[in-house]
Amino acid sequence: MFNFIIPGFIDIRILDIIDILLVAYLLFELYRLLRGTVAINILIGIIAIFLIWQLVDALKMELLSQMLGGFISVGFIALIVIFQQEIRRFLLALGTPTYFQKRKGKFLFWNFDTNYKAELDIDKIVVATQRMADARQGALIVITEHNDLRHYVQTGIRIDALISPILIESIFYKNNPLHDGALIISNNKILAAACILPVSDNSSLPARVGLRHRAAIGITEQSDAVAIVVSEQSGKITFCKEGKRTPCQPVKLKDILEEEFGNKPMKEPSDSE
Repeated sequence: MFNFIIPGFIDIRILDIIDILLVAYLLFELYRLLRGTVAINILIGIIAIFLIWQLVDALKMELLSQMLGGFISVGFIALIVIFQQEIRRFLLALGTPTYFQKRKGKFLFWNFDTNYKAELDIDKIVVATQRMADARQGALIVITEHNDLRHYVQTGIRIDALISPILIESIFYKNNPLHDGALIISNNKILAAACILPVSDNSSLPARVGLRHRAAIGITEQSDAVAIVVSEQSGKITFCKEGKRTPCQPVKLKDILEEEFGNKPMKEPSDSE
């Protein structure tokens, strides 16, 4: 009933077409996830072995087919160990609402409402970033979206304070014991400072990229958070999202944050800064 018959060929069911499309989609998403990392070479090697196995099986080369089949079946457990970080990132991305938002709220023929925007006092963050850039004061600010980064918050010193340019600047003052880690902002509050973040293992990063930038890239690879880095050497500002870096001036940073979080009017706190 749901079969197509191509002259001189075999039956092709609609389910076969859907199967091929789904596999192609998953391979494309894996490629996008692993692009720029060492793991992409491993993935290509695995696909090549699988295709060779299918070829020798079709040619009835039984000995070689059994060897390759055994390698693939036993190697499945090893692949989970090798790709544990990539699998974690893939499942994290798949389970995050912004995964569908990037695809304009659609996944195949399902639609999702993804108009949610986290609230954020953008102006105060931009002011603090500009001042630290002018003073060449190194900083790493992480802003959460849907993932609250609770595990990384616990590695730092809890603050739970309203966003304030003076507070952010004082945290990253070079003689402050808290300046040597990341500051995490969530739900429009500074949750913690001196937090330890995962460092990116992206082999395509230039050697000159420092630990602050690698940590910013690492946390944005493993979550939907964004990060702002101020270079201590040059005073340059870098915005990081999904493992990608975007150098920017304060005006551009404000535009990026407004696009990311929405330009909502904020309630002014009663306490003076």
